[in-house]
Amino acid sequence: MIFEKLKELLSEQFGVEEDTITMDTGFDDLGADSVDLVELSMALEEEFGVEEMAEEDVAGIKTVADLVHYLQGKVEE
Repeated sequence: MIFEKLKELLSEQFGVEEDTITMDTGFDDLGADSVDLVELSMALEEEFGVEEMAEEDVAGIKTVADLVHYLQGKVEE
């Protein structure tokens, strides 16, 4: 469920088709820069009700799978 919502968000934010986003998709593949990642983190905070993402957490997230695992940990807290 997190993955499906995330695909929708990423598709909107980066202007790519949802079908092209997999767990292995890297944020480099999406053309994300640091500003995009800040905007994405704010959207995630709103969508999933997680607290502000720390810079070190964001820095460690390289793929969609990394982000899904991060969000699963935060949503379960």
